[in-house]
Amino acid sequence: MAVKLLMSWDIRPDREQEYFEFVVREFIPGVQRLGFELSDAWATVFGDHPQILVGAVASSASKARQILQSDEWKALNDQLQDFVKNYSFKIVEARGGFQF
Repeated sequence: MAVKLLMSWDIRPDREQEYFEFVVREFIPGVQRLGFELSDAWATVFGDHPQILVGAVASSASKARQILQSDEWKALNDQLQDFVKNYSFKIVEARGGFQF
C-alpha cells in the first residue's frame, strides 16, 4: 500500500532566497532520487497555518521508513532545517487529492 509523507514548515524570513535556491536545486531532486514521488506543494498565503505544505508518495510504508532512516535523507533534512522553522512531518496512507 502506498503511503504519503506530509511535511509542513515556515520559511525563515531572513533566509528566503537561499531557501528557494536550496529547494529547487537540492531538496526536490534529492527527495525524488531517494524514491519519493512529489505529489503536492502548497503555500499558505493567509491565516495561522504552516506556510509550506508538501506531500511525497512512497510505494510502501517500509520503503518510506527505509528512506527516512537513510544518511542521505538525514543530510537533506538537516540542510532544510537551516532555512525553515516549525517543521513537522507524518506518514499516512496515500489517498487521492489533498491530504493533511
